[in-house]
Amino acid sequence: MSELASERSGTVSERIAVVTGAGAGLGEVIVRRLHAGGHAVAVVDVDADAARTVAEELAAAGPPARGYAVDVSDKAALAALYDDVVADLGPVDVLVNNAARTMATPVLRISPEELDAVMRVNFNGTFYACQVFGAAMAERGYGRIVNMASLAGQNGGTATGGHYASSKGAIIAATKVFARDLASYGVTVNAVSPGPLDSPTVRRVLGDRLEESTKAIPVGRLGSMPFIAEMVALLASPEAASVTGATWDANGGLYPR
Repeated sequence: MSELASERSGTVSERIAVVTGAGAGLGEVIVRRLHAGGHAVAVVDVDADAARTVAEELAAAGPPARGYAVDVSDKAALAALYDDVVADLGPVDVLVNNAARTMATPVLRISPEELDAVMRVNFNGTFYACQVFGAAMAERGYGRIVNMASLAGQNGGTATGGHYASSKGAIIAATKVFARDLASYGVTVNAVSPGPLDSPTVRRVLGDRLEESTKAIPVGRLGSMPFIAEMVALLASPEAASVTGATWDANGGLYPR
């Protein structure tokens, strides 16, 4: 795995956060929020240039930030990532599993190859990262893991593909499993489940259905990526010690429960 490093400046932050899929979109908003809150951050993305660009910008304006090019579907690459982050920044306190592939192929047309591609990144990548980072956090006696789920994983999805919805449902179940097994070690594992967000990905997927879909949301608007980042930051905080195995919804009333 190649490291795409920005120059370190100043002292290492007390808390260190790793965010996958952080080169753009929601992941970038999340990693910027954690960095603004005082975390040293590892900006992880399959896109090397995107990871480097975000990390360099952040490092120039606050705590250390480094970019890493990683395919999260490769467990060995995630293990190497953990070692690299520890060597560069220190032991990891926070992991946000955000990396995902979003596809909207009709369910009866999803090929075995496409199903595997989506599940490997969305579910396998989250599961492997929880294993790798969760084990290290448990050994240290502290950690915060936040998995990005989706409304699609709760209601089966309406605008997203069946493989995407299935992967997000599996992430919610895996969150409960890891929360149960890691709770006694001081490690919490939670999920955040957004509905449609005002993001480039949602606008691309919805296309000309955007206005109609927005009107169907009870609150009448798309969700806010900065607000989702605030939810993640709250779950990632030391004060969130009593919350684990939870899925926090932010879907505009589309799926009240």
